[in-house]
Amino acid sequence: MDVRVVVAGAVFDRGRLLAARRSAPPELAGRWELPGGKVEPGERPEDALVRELREELGVEAEPLERIPGEWPLKPGLVLRVWTARLVSGEPRPLEDHDALRWLAPDETDEVDWLPQDRPAVGEAARMLAAGIRAEREGAAGC
Repeated sequence: MDVRVVVAGAVFDRGRLLAARRSAPPELAGRWELPGGKVEPGERPEDALVRELREELGVEAEPLERIPGEWPLKPGLVLRVWTARLVSGEPRPLEDHDALRWLAPDETDEVDWLPQDRPAVGEAARMLAAGIRAEREGAAGC
């Protein structure tokens, strides 16, 4: 059985992680996720992520690095997550979402994440916190 990849972005901006609340389908509505979508045939996952973030949120983002692991969504679909940097635009919930929220690393438990997103969110929060600590330490050494 071929497995289709769904990409999601742990979008970082100013020390925060972007969370998107699902509005559809009904069984997912009201839960939070990392935004993204399905990779089209012949499309690179990183290109799919850029396209999906543009379509769903109206932003330009740059994929940075893949978070290790993949998580089954349902038979034939797996989730892979990349960190991404917001390049331009202000995220807006254009498709499949009704709310967005920027979360500091210590705030990620404040929303009800979809179960398959939780491991990647935890890793993204650790990466973000480590980056913030490194920035502070670098600034202190100046």
